[in-house]
Amino acid sequence: MCQCQEAATSVEENFEYEKVESLLQDYLDKKGVMVPILQAIQEEFGYLPRPALEYVAKRLRIPVSKVFGVATFYAQFHLEPRGENIIRLCRGTACHVRGVAKVADKMQEHLGVDVGGTTPDMKFTYEEVACIGACGLAPVMMINDRTFGKLEPDKLKGILEQF
Repeated sequence: MCQCQEAATSVEENFEYEKVESLLQDYLDKKGVMVPILQAIQEEFGYLPRPALEYVAKRLRIPVSKVFGVATFYAQFHLEPRGENIIRLCRGTACHVRGVAKVADKMQEHLGVDVGGTTPDMKFTYEEVACIGACGLAPVMMINDRTFGKLEPDKLKGILEQF
C-alpha cells in the first residue's frame, strides 16, 4: 500500500462519521437539502472533509460527483481546512488605485502563503475579494468581522499581531 493510500485509510478510520450522521437526521427523506446539509457539515468541521462528502453521498444514495458538484459550485464551501482568522483583502478599483498591490505583496511576505493559502499554524487564511464595499477606506481588508482601512504595507504586522 502506498503512503497516500495509507494516509487516506488513516483519515477515514479516524473520521467522526457519527457527527455527520447526526447532522443528516434533520434532512433525510426531504428534497432540496444538499446546500443545508453541506452548510451544517462545514459549520461543524470548519470545512467539508472528503470522508463527510462521501458519507453524505452514500446515505442519500446519490453519486459522490453530485455532492462534490454542489460543494465546488458555491464559493461559501471550502474543501480544505481554513485558518482561525480569515483575511479578506479588497482588490476593487478604489483599492487598486490607492496601492493595494503593495499591501498584497507585504501580506504574502508576512504570512508566507499565497492568495487562498492558510498558514501552517492554521492561524490565518488569506483571500482576496473583488470588493468589500468600503471604498472610502481604500485600501481596505477585513479580518473576520473587523475592517481595517487606509492600509499601508508597514501597518500590516501590527494589525496581524492583534490576532
